[in-house]
Amino acid sequence: MIRVAIIDDYMNVAQTMADWTHVKAKCQVDVIGHPFANEDEAARLLAPYEILSTLRERTPFPRSLLSRLPNLKLICTTGSKHRTLDHDAAAQLGIIVCGSQDRPGAHQGTPELAFGHILSLARRIPLEDRRIRQGFWQSGVGITLAGKTLGIVGLGKIGSSMARIGMAFGMKVLAWSPHLTQERAQAAGARFVDKATLFQQSDFITVHLVLGESTMGIIGRADIQAMKPSAFFINTARGPLVDEGALIEALQTKRIAGVGLDVFHQEPTGPDHPLYAFEQAVLTPHLGYVVDDSFRAFYEDTVENILAYLNGAPLRVRNAGPSPRSV
Repeated sequence: MIRVAIIDDYMNVAQTMADWTHVKAKCQVDVIGHPFANEDEAARLLAPYEILSTLRERTPFPRSLLSRLPNLKLICTTGSKHRTLDHDAAAQLGIIVCGSQDRPGAHQGTPELAFGHILSLARRIPLEDRRIRQGFWQSGVGITLAGKTLGIVGLGKIGSSMARIGMAFGMKVLAWSPHLTQERAQAAGARFVDKATLFQQSDFITVHLVLGESTMGIIGRADIQAMKPSAFFINTARGPLVDEGALIEALQTKRIAGVGLDVFHQEPTGPDHPLYAFEQAVLTPHLGYVVDDSFRAFYEDTVENILAYLNGAPLRVRNAGPSPRSV
């Protein structure tokens, strides 16, 4: 019987988000919900499987891992892209990669969470929640958002949504990214400025760039040091976009007012991450896309992709190359 592994499903919800009945009638379906400790463990546990259902980019699939999975014939990815999967290597090894399609509203989860971080920092919501449970009452003073400046690094779909939300709260909106133009910024309701100006003038800075070779570490120590002491930094994009050590140093020295982070250099984070020590840090475990709407779309497409593959007509194929391994 064909073996299918659902991986990266930390919360064990994949099978509740779509009807897997027809897949289970033809395949043995197993769930591996924990993160792999390393590539050796991934190779050992995934070796028996012919089909993998992945979730976003939680498990990297470089050539070195793909070449150690001789039974693998199909990888079902979720989201519009999978940047940690070597598509060329998969094609050369005869492994088909099928993705999921974007649905209306698919990009709303992340900006809503990012603005949740902004509100949490501005009104000290997580901190006051902890304090009231400890018997304290009104331990600090928050700030309002109206009239404050929101600086957006990366003005794509998510960044543009952030601009609209910021304006709805009465915020002034600045924007910068390496290839942003004044015309695109104006279309989103933002004012295009250079990077230095954005970091110097913003009260809240939120990051919405794609991670790649050109953007790795694009926000460095000098940028963070240029922020106002009263300013907050929010990152719901990717951890390696930012110098994490510089952020920690800025919190230690109270160089900035606080951070809201949904992403980290190493995910999942370990139990002793240095960011856990700071009251002025609001931390969430990469929840941006982790919403019911997205997960249902992801896994409905995954089930459809598996059934189409089993019927000999794969859907939404993301790679092309040598003939696929036979079913």
